[in-house]
Amino acid sequence: MLGSKILIIDDDSNICELLKVYFQREGYEVAFASDGEVGVKKFKVCDPDIVLLDLMLPKKDGTDVLRDIRAISNKPVIMISAKADEFDKVLCLELGADDYVVKPFGMKELFARVKAVLRRCTKNESHGEKDTLRFDNIEISLSNHELKIKGESVDIPHKELLLLHFLAQNYNRVYTRDQLLNKVWSFDYLGDSRTVDVHIKRLREKLNGVSDKWELKTVWGVGYKFEVTHPSDN
Repeated sequence: MLGSKILIIDDDSNICELLKVYFQREGYEVAFASDGEVGVKKFKVCDPDIVLLDLMLPKKDGTDVLRDIRAISNKPVIMISAKADEFDKVLCLELGADDYVVKPFGMKELFARVKAVLRRCTKNESHGEKDTLRFDNIEISLSNHELKIKGESVDIPHKELLLLHFLAQNYNRVYTRDQLLNKVWSFDYLGDSRTVDVHIKRLREKLNGVSDKWELKTVWGVGYKFEVTHPSDN
């Protein structure tokens, strides 16, 4: 969106200059970092609206930078990398990347992807998405990237937190696996719908026996829902 701030973390000066010229021409603010360690520091200082993050970086690679960002923020991150292997793409997406663009890329395509990701974030905010959700014995916070069970913080990967938050935000509504891939992963996922099953299984392991007032429930032949029997507890 016009006036948005982009942080580009990439050690290729030619790509950085090209991106700077293009995005500044479109009315965006642009900040840079040429290695992973500086990238994390710049992220904390400049608080960008979106990050373009190279996978292969000196000092700290892109996956570690992504982990550090996801530990403190839900701001969108688009990976840009010369590595086109499916393993690398899926790994980054599982770690919380919002998209993955392979080098060499077309500037128009990258610009369109940046706008699409920012538009989704703006839409979520305008629809009044609650950052922190509370039910019996559980608290789910996106801004703090935190899941609390009976008042205690529990380690949780980014996509699991997003999936749980989405289902809890829309409690008692059933979603198919494909709908959850679209809503939570926010793009045409490179794997298959079984990734939803895997994430649900891991969430259930964390949430088993926490409360009898809500349940992460399978609706056979359809999908999943966060079923609440006492909505007033939210």
